[in-house]
Order: sequence, then C-alpha cells, then structure tokens
Amino acid sequence: MTKVLTTPIGQSPLGTPPLHRLSAGLLRWTGVLLVSTVWVSAGLFGLYILAFYAAALYEGNMDRWNQVLPRLYEQNSAAATSGIGLHFAMGGIILILGSLQLIECVRQRFPALHRWVGRLYVVSAVLAAVGGLVFIALKGTIGGLVMNVGFSLYGLLMLIAGVETYRHAVARRLDRHRAWALRLYALAIGSWLYRMDYGFWIMLTDGLGHTKGFSGPFDHIMAFFFYLPNLLVAELFIRARSYQAPPALRLLASVVLLGATGFLLVGTYYFTLYYWGPAILSWLSMA
Repeated sequence: MTKVLTTPIGQSPLGTPPLHRLSAGLLRWTGVLLVSTVWVSAGLFGLYILAFYAAALYEGNMDRWNQVLPRLYEQNSAAATSGIGLHFAMGGIILILGSLQLIECVRQRFPALHRWVGRLYVVSAVLAAVGGLVFIALKGTIGGLVMNVGFSLYGLLMLIAGVETYRHAVARRLDRHRAWALRLYALAIGSWLYRMDYGFWIMLTDGLGHTKGFSGPFDHIMAFFFYLPNLLVAELFIRARSYQAPPALRLLASVVLLGATGFLLVGTYYFTLYYWGPAILSWLSMA
C-alpha cells in the first residue's frame, strides 16, 4: 500500500512495550486509510470545482456561480469576481495536489518533485486565501457579519499556514515544516467539507437552521465549523504520532480518524453519484 506521512516523528526506542507498538501501528494505518479517502474524495471535488466554474466561464453563463452561494457573480463587480474566481481556481489545484505531498515514498524517492509540487501547492494556497479575502473586503459575503468574520479568519489562517510551511521547509526545520503542512492541508480541504456538511445536514434535517441568506443558526455555526474541527484533528494527529505520546492519545486519535473516514466514504459516494460525477463527465465531454 502507498506509504503516507503518518509515521511517528523519530524512531521508537528498542524495547517499546507492546501497547505502544499496537497503538502506533493502529494510528499509522488509520492515518493511511483517512489520507487515501481524502485524496480520492478531495481530488474528485477539485475536479468538480474546476469543471463547474470553468465550464460556466467557458460557456459565458456566469450566473451558474450563484447556484452554490448567491451573489458570487455580479456583472458590475469585476474586481470581486476576479478575486473569487482566483480563489476557486487555486482551490481546485490545492485539492488535487494536496494529498500527493503527504505520500512518503514520493518525498523520499523524488525529492525534487516533492519540492516543486510543494512550491506550487503553497503558492496556490496563498493565492486562494488572498482571492477570498479580496472578495470579502470588496463585497462581503451573503451571510453578513458572522460569515464575513468566519471566512476571513479561514483565509488568514490558510495564508499563515502557507507561509509557515514554506518558511520551515527552506530553513530545513522538517518536523515543523511537516506539522504546518498538515495544518495547511486540514485548512485546504475546508471548502470541500463545507459543501459536504451542508449536503448531509439538508438531507438529514431538511435544512433546519439554514436560510437562503445564510444567516440562520446553522449557517452561523458553519461559518467556523468547516475548518476549526479540521485543525483540531490535525493537532491531535501531530501530537499523537510522536513516539513519546501515550497509547491512550494514539488510540483516541485512531478512533477519531476512523470515524472521519467513515463519514467521508459515505459522503463521497453520494456526492460523486449525484453532483460531482455528472459535472465532471459533462466537462470532459465538452472538452
């Protein structure tokens, strides 16, 4: 199976107790399973983003952008539209490239490829953040103050994570670089999880707490929920993969990763079947 960046930092000392070895192995394999699932699902969503928004631009039907979030495109807001267009284009790229950077065998066997893809990944993440922040500054979001604050914080965190990922890589502080790369990846998949969370919520509750203006109680929660839990999971994983971590922390992290994998597998199946798949196939046939 493809080896991903889930091995503990440093090597476990000789004579490690069985429970430590068991918990470390379980954490590693649940990490492999989650990253593999995220790679496939986020890759499909990245293609969908490129297909949906690029196809609308190609066809000259920019009003289609408003089907997901109203007011994304307005004819007299060229600067704001350019900002959000940059955000979507770079977002599609980072979703496709992100998981590639976590594959350990690629990093070890093809370090030059890892470095160049990493540079493209970080630049795309920074541009996606800047594009979204420009849109919010010029136009604001449909959800008002709460969504403006939540989405702006998201953009700022992605900008910081991108800069820190690159800064520590250049300085050869590899442990810090990998930790920040995981944080950046956790943020990068936020836009994908945002839509998936909404899809499940509307399907299970018929949109309880959601309004067309994205100003309901659920909308206010989602302005922050689509990325803050991701960061918490990333922090838990970063700490649990250290060989000094207690077995209980590793087991807890493994349970969290396994639960997240199950959620993503179900979501990926239904979204690919009804939304992402048809859009991607339509784009490919048009191309």
